[in-house]
Amino acid sequence: MPIVVDLDVMLARRKMSVGDFADAVGISPANVAVLKNNRAKAVRFTTLDAICRVLDCQPGDVLRWEPDPAD
Repeated sequence: MPIVVDLDVMLARRKMSVGDFADAVGISPANVAVLKNNRAKAVRFTTLDAICRVLDCQPGDVLRWEPDPAD
């Protein structure tokens, strides 16, 4: 998928653990893992809002587009 989630980069920059992040955002650590491993098929705007609020960042700091190598 051409949308890449750079959540691990932002967590490292903020020196935040997955558990603390999951609690602050209000999602399970398993769902954080789905996001970090680029297995998510969708993200709700309310979840994206919470992620950006907790990490004090913009959506573009967490999500980026890469061309699909098949194209």
